[in-house]
Amino acid sequence: MTLITQSKLESYLWGAAMRLRGTIDAGDYKQFIFPLLFYKRLCDVFDEETDAALAEFGGDQASTDFREIHRFQIPPEAHWREVRQAARDVGRALQSALHTIEIANPGKLYSIFGDAQWTNKDRLPDSMLRDLIEHFSFLELTAANLPEDELGQGYEYLIKKFADDSGHTAAEFYTNRTVVHLMTEMLQPEPGESIYDPTCGSGGMLLSAIAHLRRQGKEWRNVRLFGQERNLMTSSIARMNCFLHGIEDFQIERGDTLSEPKLVQGDRLMQFDMVLANPPYSIKQWDRAAFASDPWGRNLYGTPPQGRADYAFWQHILCSLAPKSGRCAILFPHGVLFRQEETEMRKKLIEADLIECVLGLGPNLFYNSPMEACVVICRTAKPEERRGKILFINAVNEVTRERAQSFLTGEHVERIVKAYERFEDVPGFARIATQEEIRARVGP
Repeated sequence: MTLITQSKLESYLWGAAMRLRGTIDAGDYKQFIFPLLFYKRLCDVFDEETDAALAEFGGDQASTDFREIHRFQIPPEAHWREVRQAARDVGRALQSALHTIEIANPGKLYSIFGDAQWTNKDRLPDSMLRDLIEHFSFLELTAANLPEDELGQGYEYLIKKFADDSGHTAAEFYTNRTVVHLMTEMLQPEPGESIYDPTCGSGGMLLSAIAHLRRQGKEWRNVRLFGQERNLMTSSIARMNCFLHGIEDFQIERGDTLSEPKLVQGDRLMQFDMVLANPPYSIKQWDRAAFASDPWGRNLYGTPPQGRADYAFWQHILCSLAPKSGRCAILFPHGVLFRQEETEMRKKLIEADLIECVLGLGPNLFYNSPMEACVVICRTAKPEERRGKILFINAVNEVTRERAQSFLTGEHVERIVKAYERFEDVPGFARIATQEEIRARVGP
């Protein structure tokens, strides 16, 4: 057994990506590197489980035939070692192996490897694929060498590196992790809860809730994670991300949340204890006409303007909250708080008394965007003493910038969370406003 250090893992993963440089756009690295990493991990753990069964049953080869000893099934012809031996048409061999594994694990791994064009020899010549496979063969990614939480950290590292490297395309699958951490700390996930992200990207927000429970030494295996993501490859990455973090109880669906919500029960949306979300901000390409007569009843406060779907996502999230335990933290551009065209919806939201806290953040915390962000916390059943009130926190100065990256430090997060939990005025930082005061500001 050789424990793989975090620095060695990061260098190994980024080294794999660098083998694509030159012929593959940086924004496309993820569709090749993540599936290969996941495939290699599956095969190495399968072998590890086989060896454990042989040791337990005194070398009895028949013991390795029981499906129960394996978390995932790897048919012999689809094993990594078989693809490694392919000299020609490597992409075809790889694509066939991945498809075979998906078929052998229909309940868990259907379509998980995405839709990368492995057989496109103009982009992925045999020599490049062989080099990539040899690079991945260099380390054994067994559970003993690389525990799930450490592999998960390596995976998160790679997601951030790809975001840094690919520029403006990053926002679709990456949200500033320090902001995610803050949002999770404010909502305080509990064991046994259901947690949802309607635009889940690579799954980072959902996994932040699990990381929070692990840090606190609380039970996390009974937490149920749910997400929806419209991009096929990104939704596949989210599912791989969950498995690589050792999480089994999750459901991540592919599809457009506004036009086709997949997490439904009968004629209504599923409802969850907690929602974390960073919806794509102010999108213009969405079906406003369909939302105006939404069959799921999500237009309860009105239909947003065509040029900005933010309030459509907001209402979707509010309809997805459980009646007693439901709470959400949504990362929005600041404009949702004051744009004229959404005034009527904003008034109705305030009257519904669902908004508990509005947190203003500093600039550059949206990925590759200088705009200022805000986090809105809503709760379906506010504590008695918070009803008819909203806490406003001005954390615009709680931000640190290093190497062209903006982030929140641990001290920033702690100060914001304490102010939220205490729910009281702090001169220059936090202020409670009553519904009457807010009503006077926004008009009758």
